[in-house]
Amino acid sequence: MAVKSIWLGVFALTVMLSPAHCAPLTPEQQAAHVLNRLGYGPLPGDIERVAKMGVQRYIAQQLDPGAIAEPAALSERLARLATVNRSAGSMMAEFIELNRDVRDEEDGARKLRRAGLGVMSRESAEARMARALESPRQLEEVMVDFWFNHFNVFSGKGVVRALLPSYERDAIRPHAMGSFRALLGATAKHPAMLYYLDNHLSSGTPATAASATMGASSMAMLAPVRARGLNENYARELMELHTLGVNGGYTQKDVTELARMLTGWSYTLRAMVDRNQTFTFEPRRHDQGVKNWLGRAVPPAGQREGEMALDVLAAHPSTARHISQKLAQYFVQDQPPAALVERMARSFSESDGDIRAVLRTLFASPEFMAGEAMGAKFKTPFHFVLSAVRASGIQVHNVAPLTNTLDSLGMPLFGCPTPDGYKNTQQAWLNPDALSRRITFASNLAAGRLPLAGVPAAGNAGTRAPALLDAAQLESTLAGVLSERTRALVAESSPALRPSMLLGSPDFMQR
Repeated sequence: MAVKSIWLGVFALTVMLSPAHCAPLTPEQQAAHVLNRLGYGPLPGDIERVAKMGVQRYIAQQLDPGAIAEPAALSERLARLATVNRSAGSMMAEFIELNRDVRDEEDGARKLRRAGLGVMSRESAEARMARALESPRQLEEVMVDFWFNHFNVFSGKGVVRALLPSYERDAIRPHAMGSFRALLGATAKHPAMLYYLDNHLSSGTPATAASATMGASSMAMLAPVRARGLNENYARELMELHTLGVNGGYTQKDVTELARMLTGWSYTLRAMVDRNQTFTFEPRRHDQGVKNWLGRAVPPAGQREGEMALDVLAAHPSTARHISQKLAQYFVQDQPPAALVERMARSFSESDGDIRAVLRTLFASPEFMAGEAMGAKFKTPFHFVLSAVRASGIQVHNVAPLTNTLDSLGMPLFGCPTPDGYKNTQQAWLNPDALSRRITFASNLAAGRLPLAGVPAAGNAGTRAPALLDAAQLESTLAGVLSERTRALVAESSPALRPSMLLGSPDFMQR
């Protein structure tokens, strides 16, 4: 309670005063800045290491993640997560089996289903959290999260939970710092997206059979169901969220015409389960008429109509601005400078949507390294929880306390139900209740009350709580982040409270 009362008052004052680093950043501050923006905050010793090597060299390394070796321990941990490494077809087959119709009295079968679905959720969460906490390829992990959020799918909708590992592994991760067109196409054809935004149900002809979905009473069967006519959900979000943006220069008519062009884009359960074929174009469900989309006539061309649409959308100037705006908002400020966004958009267009080229323009800009940019972003719950654990230096074997914390903070992992994904602005996350919950987490982490060192699942191995965090080591880890005001307040408090105050401080909650 003492930590909460102190920091809630200090945070309110901090927000009202909105201090900025007007002077040029010191090498230590620059190191802290890039570690908080290109990754999930410093590990012990990171600020000193990056300051010594220079931030430009660090940025260059992060832009080439393939050249950064992954720790053997992390690779081994990920290899042990069976569901994360299985194909989409294999996961779908298990999901179907787990969801066979069960009579109420078959309690054992219900427990088996809950356990199986629980393993899927836990292992997906562990893989994402372990990589973010332990991988030295921090920018790659940030970009995977950024793009997953941009092309959001909700784990709570039907088969999406089973398809999450494949969606991140096969559609998002390979293209997170590559070609935007390739990324757009991979998400457009993945069954997680086709199911989440209902394109697997869309048909240009009435009452056509489709083998993409399962009826509520026939989860164990691969029988076809009836397509439900034209569905505009994916076409709308493809233009509004994924590419052009809400003011990107299209009309409702364009949404309808794009939906017609994408009819037949689906998946077939039998092909997925038997051959791991995750995308199927079904000509009999495709609208064969001429479309008029974005001012052009589109003659009947089957699947090529949708491919052409993705080409046009990926290269559109509105897409360049929309993606650049979102990247600048994430990495610089909630309201990024317009001149920076325009330069990034120009890089996007000139490089044919090369994400790495856009990031180079961003990180080389004076706006990115300006004094007023440091600490200008309020950490999302995901970033806050990860950065607190990284700063503590704790080796995490049990991620459940962290995912439970994200639930309580309103940002469950893979749990955003709407296609626009989670916001990353201060307005979305800064409120008294959320601050109180963050400070509670910081206090529990600092006091060693979270069983992060325990080994979950296998056997009945007990859990071990980590020791009380060392305040001096934590303060050293956060050098360049903490203000003099925070240091003074921490120094005046009792030694037992100091680690909690550091992790619950206004300075630490900003990045």
